[in-house]
Amino acid sequence: MIAHSNNTQIRVDLQLIAEMVEPGSRVIDVGCGDGALLDYLGRYKNVDGRGIELSMAGVSAAVSHGLSVIQGDADTDLKDYPTGAFDYVILSQTLQATRDPKGVINHMLRIGRRGIVSFPNFGHWRVRLNLLLRGRMPVTEVLPYQWYDTPNIHFCTTADFVALCRELDITIERGIALDGLGRVQRFDGGGWLANLCGEQAVFLLKRR
Repeated sequence: MIAHSNNTQIRVDLQLIAEMVEPGSRVIDVGCGDGALLDYLGRYKNVDGRGIELSMAGVSAAVSHGLSVIQGDADTDLKDYPTGAFDYVILSQTLQATRDPKGVINHMLRIGRRGIVSFPNFGHWRVRLNLLLRGRMPVTEVLPYQWYDTPNIHFCTTADFVALCRELDITIERGIALDGLGRVQRFDGGGWLANLCGEQAVFLLKRR
């Protein structure tokens, strides 16, 4: 967490996402949870923010803080938004839980001028070591669920995501790799070093 003068706290990855957003922008946070990022962006970036969240508990928490959040599903509801409706579409720690990640990313960059995506990196060395030595699906701080109760259905590595962006003709304007303590690691374009050392990845995307 990062603390601020008024005791507002958000995760390190959310802080990095917020730094990518221009002040006064139109933003939609897809899979926004309790709205922590939207609240931060409203306070510090003066954004016109909206949110979509699958769980009613998340929606209720966000709405109770005065945020404009509705219940919705990234896989089915993004198609209903008009092209170019937002400056930024944010998908934080949600991509791996979608049924159609490729379709979701395409819709993100249709309805927004830019997209910001973060996800846990399944190529991290600790995940690889866990599989190698124990032969079981890893459980870490970033991937805290057992295989049988995880909401994550499409794990990917940083290298996988970079390859998908290339396939979809998407420009990666910025990439960040974070270690387990939330420290920014050297990013080599999503190559072997970022794929090995980053527990999480954050990408700023734009359609070419």
